[in-house]
Amino acid sequence: MAHYLDLELDRLAEDPLILIVPGLNNSNPQHWQSRWERQREDCRRVDLGMWDDPHRNTWVNKLNLAIHQADRPVVLVAHSLGCLAVAWWAEYEQPSYGNPVVGALLVAPPDVDRPGADPRLARFGACPRKPLPFPSFLAASQNDHYCKLRTARMLAADWESSFVFAGAVGHINADSGIGDWDFGKDLLDRLLRNDRHRRNRDHAAAHAAPREWRQAVAI
Repeated sequence: MAHYLDLELDRLAEDPLILIVPGLNNSNPQHWQSRWERQREDCRRVDLGMWDDPHRNTWVNKLNLAIHQADRPVVLVAHSLGCLAVAWWAEYEQPSYGNPVVGALLVAPPDVDRPGADPRLARFGACPRKPLPFPSFLAASQNDHYCKLRTARMLAADWESSFVFAGAVGHINADSGIGDWDFGKDLLDRLLRNDRHRRNRDHAAAHAAPREWRQAVAI
């Protein structure tokens, strides 16, 4: 169990960094992940390397390094096999809930355990099934050839992610014709708003006790 990544409370009050976690073969310039990276100053792509021949532990270690180097709260935006890298990171590192990862958008995770799966995907099986230690959305498509919708729903339940039906848009990638994927932007905004509300609540709670103490002293 590794808790060395946990941030102090004052660091958790900072705005999060959005880490883009692509899947197999990386995300090309037309992919919504690449578009978001170009559009947002708070986005960074995780260079997992070995894009066309991934190694599970290498990907997890590189993701772990990126989260550590952020030195601030992190929101993960993962696509396809990148979702499994996130799940395995949580499995290995077992961070505190919401620290340092305060949220995740997990899009089109593949079924790495199905018979006949691409051997490069099967390396990431058996898929971790423990609840993830951060709030998350899992978005899935009705006609994703990498994962049946029913399987995606079960995975969301196991991970305790909020399941989101994204329509019939294939693997939710550049070939899906979704451009900037405004639907996904809305999900990311919801994650960021929820984190902002959490920080405001924690800030108010941290200052409530001293005020009450001062009032008691004055009386």
